[in-house]
Amino acid sequence: MKIVELLIDEEQELSGIEAISIVDEPAIEENFIALSKQHEIQLAEVNKEKKILMGAALVPNKNIYRKSGEDEYYIFFSEDTVRQASQLFLMRGNQNKSTLEHQAELHGLSVVESWIIEDEVHDKSRKYDMNLPIGTWMVSMKVNNDEVWNDYVKTGKVKGFSIEGYFTDKIAMSKINEIDNEEEAKEILLEIANSILDNKYEFATYSDYGSGVKNNAKRGIELNKSVNNKCATSVGKVRAQQLVRGEKLSVSTIKRMYSYLSRAETYYDESDSKACGTISYLLWGGKAGLNWSRGKLKELGEINE
Repeated sequence: MKIVELLIDEEQELSGIEAISIVDEPAIEENFIALSKQHEIQLAEVNKEKKILMGAALVPNKNIYRKSGEDEYYIFFSEDTVRQASQLFLMRGNQNKSTLEHQAELHGLSVVESWIIEDEVHDKSRKYDMNLPIGTWMVSMKVNNDEVWNDYVKTGKVKGFSIEGYFTDKIAMSKINEIDNEEEAKEILLEIANSILDNKYEFATYSDYGSGVKNNAKRGIELNKSVNNKCATSVGKVRAQQLVRGEKLSVSTIKRMYSYLSRAETYYDESDSKACGTISYLLWGGKAGLNWSRGKLKELGEINE
């Protein structure tokens, strides 16, 4: 079975860990220790009222099973990537970002400790019988949310941490480096990141965009053919095909759709059907796509404008 190494590209703003989720079945298969009076045997030297969760956020070189359609494979993170992820998480101020089962945004949870295991004997995790390898990224999370603590932690409904973030794989990164067009490379990188994220967590998807979006995408494809398909990045061309077929789009893809159309609107000229700015804008759904993506993100509480 294929084994894929995931990487972080620090030049891309989105690349890295966005949040830490508390989940029932952590992908890295390492449960956390709930530091409370419910675990007195394990907490001989810990304040029983702290309400702190301790566990592994990322374990290096651990194969994690994934399935995308008929494609089965493993992903893993190297020691260097684990350390890089832990550093960027703090540098970008994501300590207070957490979710429940990668769905509901949580409030009152904060990462208060973050460290890399560097000693097999004396690391803090060893005091709680957490036999994790050197290079593991450990976190302690303070839970100032009684509902989460009482309904999910104390009841055992959540058992570990799971990361949320954007990555690319080593093979894809090497291919991106061969592309001369910097903008296209960025588009492909973000598309790969979104694909990995969506396949990993099976986020909600939406296809309630109207015929206007589909017709614009179809028009864009036709116009691009008339100029020998010289316009748009490969991502834009794929997006148009998705829209024409009425495929479901994840929230991350809708965000990218809205972001692109908001920026590209200025290059759209209805009177110039051969201009790449016009064609690319239509491929992403045009004005109808902009209106739909904006409305959908408002509906989901992703934007407030």
